[in-house]
Amino acid sequence: MASLPKTYTFPPLEAASPEGLLAVGGDLSADRLLSAYRQGIFPWFSDGQPILWWSPDPRAILYPAHVHISRSLRRSMRTQGFQISADRAFDRVIQVCAESRTEQEGTWITSEMQNAYCALYRMGYAHSVETWQNGQLVGGLYGVAIGKAFFGESMFSRVADASKTALAGLAASLTTQGYHFIDCQVVSRHLSSLGAQAVPRKRFSCELEQAVQIPVTAATWDWEVPAKKLP
Repeated sequence: MASLPKTYTFPPLEAASPEGLLAVGGDLSADRLLSAYRQGIFPWFSDGQPILWWSPDPRAILYPAHVHISRSLRRSMRTQGFQISADRAFDRVIQVCAESRTEQEGTWITSEMQNAYCALYRMGYAHSVETWQNGQLVGGLYGVAIGKAFFGESMFSRVADASKTALAGLAASLTTQGYHFIDCQVVSRHLSSLGAQAVPRKRFSCELEQAVQIPVTAATWDWEVPAKKLP
């Protein structure tokens, strides 16, 4: 495992361990984070650990136009009065994601991580999608957008189907904007049920290179739509 220098250079992805651990150290500066994402690398560590950088093989990705919306989810979106928005409550979304993880098994969304992604949000690279019900924030997700790639980080749900509704809203928006994929990082049964595919690292790297090279101006997203009106 490599220790990172002060520059933003990372080892070749093939140097990652079988679990996907590639490097340790460095910092969570905006420049390093953006460099990492462009190369298919993301930070993931717990309190008390050094910064750990990962590039798993296989990689879980979702193609926005192919997100699976089940009949039960479609029913919830139609009947629960959900309203979906983007970039209206980024700080709250990442904070609740961190709290939800702490309640489950401890969080990797440390205060250092929260500060780093809030900085990316202010720069127009990090984004949140929120689900509201009766004016209350009941679900959401956040991630990073570079070029035509979206890198999902975490999601939370306070009522049934609220986080899935946020994902459906994100997928609809990304499809309209011509995004290539949503990086979901690690394969799980939950993600697979939503349509995520496990792809080899080499294929992911090729698709990533094409997506991040497309020029897109970093800017705050600002949209809102009733969930029942999603396609």
